[in-house]
Amino acid sequence: MQVMKWSALALAVTAATTQLASASAQSESNGFVEDSSLNVLSRNLYFYRDFRNAGPDRDDDPQEWGQGFITTFESGFTEGTVGFGVDAIGLLGLKLDSGKGRSGSGLFPTGSDGRSQDDYSEAGGAVKLRVSNTVLKYGDQFTALPVLSTDDSRLLPEVAEGFMVTSSEIEGLELNAGHFTAINAQDQTYHDSLGLKGADVFGGSYSFTDNLSASLYYSDVEDSFEKYYGNLNYTYGISDNQSLNFDFNIYQTDYDKEYTDTGSDEDNTIWSLAAAYNIGAHTFTAAYQKSIGGFDGTGYDYGVDGGGTVWLANSIQRSDFNAEDEKSWQVRYDLDFTEFGVPGLAFMTRYVSGSDAKTATTDDGKEWERNVQIGYTVQEGAAKDLNVRVRQATYRSSDGVYYGAPSSDEVRVIIEYPLSIL
Repeated sequence: MQVMKWSALALAVTAATTQLASASAQSESNGFVEDSSLNVLSRNLYFYRDFRNAGPDRDDDPQEWGQGFITTFESGFTEGTVGFGVDAIGLLGLKLDSGKGRSGSGLFPTGSDGRSQDDYSEAGGAVKLRVSNTVLKYGDQFTALPVLSTDDSRLLPEVAEGFMVTSSEIEGLELNAGHFTAINAQDQTYHDSLGLKGADVFGGSYSFTDNLSASLYYSDVEDSFEKYYGNLNYTYGISDNQSLNFDFNIYQTDYDKEYTDTGSDEDNTIWSLAAAYNIGAHTFTAAYQKSIGGFDGTGYDYGVDGGGTVWLANSIQRSDFNAEDEKSWQVRYDLDFTEFGVPGLAFMTRYVSGSDAKTATTDDGKEWERNVQIGYTVQEGAAKDLNVRVRQATYRSSDGVYYGAPSSDEVRVIIEYPLSIL
């Protein structure tokens, strides 16, 4: 299977050799200052989770409210054959409401007294150079690769440290390679709070046509695991307002002995297939996901390589449905209110059910989750691009399938406003 994956990538490269990118991004550089940008994302987030039947060991329900600021500066590149530039990241989180017995939402660092800190911050930078359409970047950065993806599901995002090469020399083909030595968690500011020793990643994605694309990636995380990832995405246009999309994702993970603590190598394969039918304002989605193998109830594992490294159909608000040998299915409905005269308003609801999960206590663990979300983005005026989302999740499990967590009800209210300064 591994040979087939990398043979497919080689075929994509061969097919694209006659489609070199028509222009060099570096040759079109206007300069370090002229192409610079400075953006600030203001994020206000309220988080409440009501644990159900949690038992005497967990009688506190997280309920917190915070304000975050995510500042990113990206310089342009100096002119010439080789362009140089710098990027910078500034993060600030402020506690608006919390209290003893209500912490643990993942929004803020927690002190020894069990209370969340009033504020926390982080700053970092990176240097970069560009030749033609290839960029080398070293330092602190956000990553969005299927085998190393920084999480951004709380007040502030994770930040990875290392180098990344991104090349787009061939039209439709993007190649990535990198080495990372640290990742800071969303609610921490000290160096490498996730415990990453080192991760090597490489792979790429290729668009065969506007409707068909494929991705292949590999990672080697020191003392943890090796991962292989593949994706196929195809959209079939039925008519002007109808389409059918298929999205297939698969991970193969080979765990190290040091990681499993079992004294033996273990592995897991997990895949998902989603089919989405769109007609006008309506989108109907069905998905199936299957996890095969693992260790001690753990199927597909991630986190040390980034909290967002789970590009699967049934990875949703509360659960990932990724336990050992678990199978799960999903139904989802999306509604875009643009056709009803309210552009910017969107609604989504979905239901996922999992079964046959192996956990510490059973070989037939079951879980289900229901999500409802409504969101609105202001289309014009002084508040243009202001986005408001309300998310509700109901999660139930037979024995704490999801990382040993009990059943729960959850509400998140997220208000974001992007500000472009440069």
